[in-house]
Amino acid sequence: MSTLNFAIIGTGGITLQNHVPGLKLCPDVKIHALCDANPATLEAARKETGAPVTSTKWEDIVSRDDVHALIIATPNAFHPPVAIAAARAGKHVLSEKPLALNAVDAKQMAEEADKAGVRHMTAFTYRFVPAMRYLKHLVDRGDLGQAYHYRSCRLQDWGTRNLGWRQQKRLAGTGEIGDMLSHRIDFAHHLIGPMKRLVANLMTLTPTRDGAPNDTDDWVAILAEFQNGASGVLESSKLASGTNESWRSPDRVELNGSEASFSFTTGSWNELQFGKVGGPGLKALAIPKEFYTWPGSPRDPGVGDPLVSFRYDQAVEFVNAIREQRSCSVTFHDGARMQSVTDAALRSTAARQWVDLP
Repeated sequence: MSTLNFAIIGTGGITLQNHVPGLKLCPDVKIHALCDANPATLEAARKETGAPVTSTKWEDIVSRDDVHALIIATPNAFHPPVAIAAARAGKHVLSEKPLALNAVDAKQMAEEADKAGVRHMTAFTYRFVPAMRYLKHLVDRGDLGQAYHYRSCRLQDWGTRNLGWRQQKRLAGTGEIGDMLSHRIDFAHHLIGPMKRLVANLMTLTPTRDGAPNDTDDWVAILAEFQNGASGVLESSKLASGTNESWRSPDRVELNGSEASFSFTTGSWNELQFGKVGGPGLKALAIPKEFYTWPGSPRDPGVGDPLVSFRYDQAVEFVNAIREQRSCSVTFHDGARMQSVTDAALRSTAARQWVDLP
């Protein structure tokens, strides 16, 4: 097909910030249809994109013959029914993370998409950060040596403001672990490999947010053992007072191996910290310019805020995978693998004990 017609289901902030600018980079791609349960949100997105088709019901969109691919950016509970219906209708699907409220549903999404022969992608956006891409390259090249430790810490100050559907378990499933730690769990899988077992704790320290009930976690910590013998320590919080938000807040991933250590900070998109075994300490390691953009992306890394614009390469990869009839670099299987860790963390917290991963 010469032109790919996209539909976007869920047209809130993440759609306008990440998905729409990414699709606009892609030649012969049209944002053709939009859906959102909120008419005002839907109209704002229609004005932004000029999409000729709109509806407040996703069922009206997924079966349309003039829609070739979908992006799902709804509350988490709706990801599985929309994605499965879309796959069965022959549509390629990119879904926001977490894919589902549990691993069973996430795995079904992957299986249905595979069965339908459509391209499928989980929006683990931080894999497209230049520094993360280069770190993966170095690990694969063997510069880390034998992996000893994986460590991540994501701290933000969200206070007690109302988070809407994200603080409702029936719509979100989880809070901080699904919202922010999901990316770092995916980093762990991407860089180190699958986990073998874990022990976790999740806490809800704000039972109300701006007067509204909150039954999701706002702090989580996981101690993990990987199948290759490496250890993992992962922590994430919405309540680290005074630390700010987004890339302005502490967000670090560190790897220690037999040959070297590497440290990645989201705010430093074009730099890693690196130290050789027996060396004096970590020092700056510049990212080669060939890693500034995703292969095949027409994005100019010198245009716009690089801490935002790297996210646009995600849509480029999705579109290119569709056109090249190949698997996406991040699939629903990656999202399901992350969801298995989330489920295990919930079981561990409830039982207060170690839990084995499947």
